Amino acid sequence: MNSPVDPRTTPAWATLGGLHDSLAVDFRSWFDTDPERAEHYTFHAADLVVDLSKNYLTPEVHGALVGLAEQIDLVGHRDAMFAGEKINTTENRSVLHTALRLPEDAELTVDGTDVVAEVHEVLDRAIAFAEKVRSGEWTGVTGKPISTVINIGIGGSDLGPVMVYEALKPFKADNIECRFISNIDPTDMFEKTNGVDPETVLFIVASKTFTTLETMTNARMAKNWLINSLEHAGAIDGSAAGRADAISKHFVAVSTALDKVAEFGIDTNNAFGFWDWVGGRYSVDSSVGLADLIAVGGENWKAFLGGFHAIDEHFRNTPIDQNVPALMGLLNVFYVNFFGSQSHAVLPYSQYLHRFPAYLQQLTMESNGKSTRWDATPVPIQTGEIFWGEPGTNGQHAFYQLLHQGTRLVPADFIGVANPAHGLREGGNDVHSLFLSNFFAQTKALAFGKTAEEVRAEGTAEEIVPARVFSGNRPTTSILVPELSPRVLGELIALYEHITFTEGTVWGINSFDQWGVELGKKLALQITPALNGDEKALAEQDASTRSLIEIYTEMRRATGE
Repeated sequence: MNSPVDPRTTPAWATLGGLHDSLAVDFRSWFDTDPERAEHYTFHAADLVVDLSKNYLTPEVHGALVGLAEQIDLVGHRDAMFAGEKINTTENRSVLHTALRLPEDAELTVDGTDVVAEVHEVLDRAIAFAEKVRSGEWTGVTGKPISTVINIGIGGSDLGPVMVYEALKPFKADNIECRFISNIDPTDMFEKTNGVDPETVLFIVASKTFTTLETMTNARMAKNWLINSLEHAGAIDGSAAGRADAISKHFVAVSTALDKVAEFGIDTNNAFGFWDWVGGRYSVDSSVGLADLIAVGGENWKAFLGGFHAIDEHFRNTPIDQNVPALMGLLNVFYVNFFGSQSHAVLPYSQYLHRFPAYLQQLTMESNGKSTRWDATPVPIQTGEIFWGEPGTNGQHAFYQLLHQGTRLVPADFIGVANPAHGLREGGNDVHSLFLSNFFAQTKALAFGKTAEEVRAEGTAEEIVPARVFSGNRPTTSILVPELSPRVLGELIALYEHITFTEGTVWGINSFDQWGVELGKKLALQITPALNGDEKALAEQDASTRSLIEIYTEMRRATGE
């Protein structure tokens, strides 16, 4: 694979630098002088309507961003990804999460393998299994149908499934509840199994290698909880055969390590695989989303995949000057590298999307939090953003103060849903319209602010006029969708996947490995013996860690643990 282009060496980068130095951002005058500005910078991608007009876009900036994409060969890198070339250089892997949502009649062969056929074979098995659970055909060891599905995973095997389940609750079966265990903190296991009937629970253990420390520790605890609960209730006897039968009826796996799946006691016929070309944070539309598939059913799941594919096609085939994820990614680079922006807010005006910002934290920060380029050379510029956010209007009463009047530049994406799942009225008023009026008002206030003259005209005392001035000119993107359907949710996820890809390509980094998560995990394995009384392991720790362990140990002794 070719070395990445240093974007600083491109003519477009120099042009952007000059534009940054001379750019006098004034949204009021920009909109006054160009009455069609909103129309010029509003784009469509599948069902998404994306208004970029309240960004630092001028015709010159727009042209320079498109030029930057051309000069660092965004299109070539994009096409290499879709074709299955091994752009994940540190692991020598293809990057093919887009293949997970290809239609059955598509064609894609990579290294002699018909990728589409493999994807649909697993998808068909997963849909068939989900239907058995939903219909009651699949039962627990005592013959009762499943009513609670508990997914055990971490990282991409948890954040994606949780977010999708919360987002698509209006579409889930009434007879199925899903819970999610990820944290190795025993509290998580206790709370998620508390009140659950062991005779009607199904655990999904999601770990590609079936060796992930947190996931497998929780899986073993879940197995112990199930067996002990069933034996205590008299549902099974204490025989090895009875326990094995219970495990086979109440556990399935999302993994390709069939030997370890079998060793755990799960029937390998009930193991649903995925591929090494799917990174965890890109995997929710694979069998990793099995809990969600069970909850919403096969037809909704296919619509979900269709939404992903629609944005894939937009990103793959739309010219860069009209390409929504490409433009959003390029704008993010502009803010990071020329305006010094360090964070990015995502503000969904939909309670069902309350876990979407947390999902994007892993997608964006694990992908682009890198200081090495894909050819192993140091990155010469800033990379990545801190993604964060909360659903409106909660965030308005928490952190919007900083967005409006703080000293930091925080670009923000606002996501609005036109038609709610539950339309309610209060006092004759449409509550959703009240809710969305805040969506429109916040982006207007951030863009246009409030001048000292306007504050004075309200009769404000002169000494507090400065405190009530809003500078405006804060960049926002508005994304409007007709409804939060399975298809639209897939579109939103794919949009941010390709935004992330665009940024990574400009910065010349590999957005598909995650070595930064490994060191702490390895050190934890070395420290664990010290917590259990191993003096040699304790002595090998640095002074601070050793002191903290000793304090922790004393605290545990004080409680008799």
